[in-house]
Amino acid sequence: MMDDEIYDHIIFLADPDLSEPVLVIALEGWIDAGLGASNAIGTMLDTIYTEVLATFDTEYFIDQRARRPIARIVDGVTTELTWPEIQLRFGRDGDGADILFLVGPEPDFHWSDFVDVVTDAAGRFDVRLIVGLGAFPAPTPHTRPVRIIGTAPASSAHLLARVGTVSGELEVPAGISSALELGFAEVDIEIVTLWARVPHYVASMPYPQASAALIDGLASVAGLTLDASHLRASATEARQRVDDLVTNNPEHTSMVEQLEAAADQEEGVSLSEELPSGDELAAELEKFLRGETS
Repeated sequence: MMDDEIYDHIIFLADPDLSEPVLVIALEGWIDAGLGASNAIGTMLDTIYTEVLATFDTEYFIDQRARRPIARIVDGVTTELTWPEIQLRFGRDGDGADILFLVGPEPDFHWSDFVDVVTDAAGRFDVRLIVGLGAFPAPTPHTRPVRIIGTAPASSAHLLARVGTVSGELEVPAGISSALELGFAEVDIEIVTLWARVPHYVASMPYPQASAALIDGLASVAGLTLDASHLRASATEARQRVDDLVTNNPEHTSMVEQLEAAADQEEGVSLSEELPSGDELAAELEKFLRGETS
């Protein structure tokens, strides 16, 4: 995309005086076990006053049949449509450091153009670091702290020493975060994506422990002052509910004990065929949280 075409797909609504902000990216639509990233970004936007810096051309980037607008109907009268929107917002952390937030749905179309638009905007405001947020289901127990790992392009690989990685070679379907990592590497801006490892058996429902860990990881990596206390309070309640479910089922208890042993040894885990699958336990947990009995 030529430079003059970039501005056809982003509309700047403000021109704040920012000092080397951190850009936090948490776009909806890709893997987000336990709603870890969604609730982390939602919590930050609830606790940090932000304003819209720019919006993106959703006609160009979003499939509106896949992400339909919301119609408001009053007494049978259609009054308005609320369209899905990708926003760049700006605010400050607890100590006054500038932060940008890229939020909204992951683009459906024109990924390379989207990367060009975002990297250009980051350069315009002298962004010093980009941190993406995500969460994925993992063979890990809910009785241990949520572990954060990272991914980054080669030029930012030194940032991974702060969070750790998954060893070995993987080939997985990519989200826009991977395209942004490579795009920012091309313009020499450092980027790292933080991933919370969510117990696979609770991955289908909110897991505030993951969201709190992502906020803490972001604060550590970017040197920001952020508040995750509300999430920690919710995490205590969620932990108790999962404990109650697991302790009432010997098979679930056995699986969690195996996961604990593996986590304590910092080794991989292999579940036996006799143990319940993550989907089975997640289904039971959903019933438990609705107050239903097995």
